[in-house]
Parts: sequence; C-alpha cells; structure tokens
Amino acid sequence: MSIIRGRKLSYEYQRLDEEGNPESTIRAVDGVDLDVQEGDFVAILGHNGSGKSTLAKHINAILVPTEGTLYVDGKDTRDESQIWEIRQTAGMVFQNPDNQIIGTIVDEDVGFGPENMGMPSEAIWKRVEESLKAVGMWEYRAHSPNKLSGGQKQRVAIAGVVAMRPKCIVLDEPTAMLDPNGRKEVVRTVQELNRKEHVTVLLITHYMEEVIEADKVIVMDQGKVVMQGTPKEIFSHVEELKARRLDVPQATLVAYELQKKGLPLPDGILSMAELADELEKLRGQRG
Repeated sequence: MSIIRGRKLSYEYQRLDEEGNPESTIRAVDGVDLDVQEGDFVAILGHNGSGKSTLAKHINAILVPTEGTLYVDGKDTRDESQIWEIRQTAGMVFQNPDNQIIGTIVDEDVGFGPENMGMPSEAIWKRVEESLKAVGMWEYRAHSPNKLSGGQKQRVAIAGVVAMRPKCIVLDEPTAMLDPNGRKEVVRTVQELNRKEHVTVLLITHYMEEVIEADKVIVMDQGKVVMQGTPKEIFSHVEELKARRLDVPQATLVAYELQKKGLPLPDGILSMAELADELEKLRGQRG
C-alpha cells in the first residue's frame, strides 16, 4: 500500500529582484510521480537545486503543489483541514538539529510533541522512554542538549519525531552538518527505526554511502525524477550519475575503474566487502 502518492506534482515560486518585485518564475519540482510503500526505506539524491528538499517539504505539507496532487496516507496535502493529521503521519527532521530542539533537558524536548497532542503525563513519559531508547539516547535523558555532540543532538531530534508515532519520517540532509562519526550514528539510528519499528523512511542526502541499504533510490535533476531503482541498479550507471554531478560509493568507483582496465567485475558493487569478494572469486577462477 502506498503511504505517499504523488501525481504530476509541480511547485513554482517567484524569484524576486533586489527591490522585492517578482522577477521570474522558478519551477522547483516539475511533474513528479511518486509512490512510496509503507515500510520502505527510500533515498532521494540530487545536486543542489535539483528539487529534492522542495519535494520533501510537500510530504509534510510545509509546501503544497502548484499543480498535481500529493496524498499522504490517503490525505490530500492541499486540504487544510487534514494538515495536522498529515504532520502526525509524516514527521520531518531537518539539517540543523538546533532548529528542532527547544527543551532545556533532553527528555522534556522529546516529550514536547506528545504533550501538544494532549496526551496524559503517564503516556507522554512512556513515549519519551521508548523513543529515546529507540535512538540509543536514553542514558542522556537528563542532559542539556547544548552539551551533546552534533550526532547526539540529531538523534534527540529524531526521537522527538518518533515520540509522535509517525508512520513516516522524512529526513532532509540530516547528516550534512555532522562529522563522519556523527553521520554513522544518525544513519544507523534511521536504519534501525526502519527495520525494527517498520517506520517508512525518506532520506535526502549528498552522501552516497548512506543510501546503500535503501530499498529504493530516486535521483532528481532540475525538478524532475530522472532515475529510480534499487541502489545496485542506480549505481550501475556511473557515467550518468557523474554527468548529473553526483558521486558514487567509493567501492563502486574502484570497481568501475577496474572494469575499464579489463577486469570482468559485475556492475553495481556497493561496498568494499562486496568488491573484495568479487576479486577473490576472480582470483579463484584464474588459479
């Protein structure tokens, strides 16, 4: 069953001149069809200005289509009477966790959403505990968010969304401001939520290694969906991705360069472990 379904979705905005007058119309999303099934892990790739973040904001009804339709769990995002339900269904995690964390203590921050939903205190604290444990931050429940690392802050921000019990979480470049260890923490947390809690995940990222475990990858360029498939299918097209100013995982690039030198490696190798296995097979075949 589709939890997110878009048809011919387009979004336009006005570019203003220095005096604030409309100068031109920009079509940031252009005729996108989108189907995300419940429980899927979908990664959205694209260079800056490709429309991926604009598309993400439609799923949480921060933006609504200029043309076309977008339904979240069967609800039309243009129907203002359903916006609250849509935002409970699809939680949003942004690039900078400091923009989402408002509490002075971690557990108070995570409990803010359920409290606004009018839940009784006992139920709120149960959700806080479950959400913090789900992202591996329960032991930090009494800490000030200001004293946490970037990766820890982002996990608290994710816990705050998880506490609302959304069916879907949209993460708009959640690791862009983090160091490599912080990125690993956050991606591992998101993968666990997807696998164990069956939360549908849409991850927008610039880091190719983060999409290797996705069920589906969508590539955007100039507001359009230009490629979609499994990670193996997408990363089999190294030259096309490079032409669209996108990187590929390091192992994929190494395998591709070895292919060009004549080694008969399969397309779409995603990890160094997979590359090592394939090279070992070739070594065995050649004695």
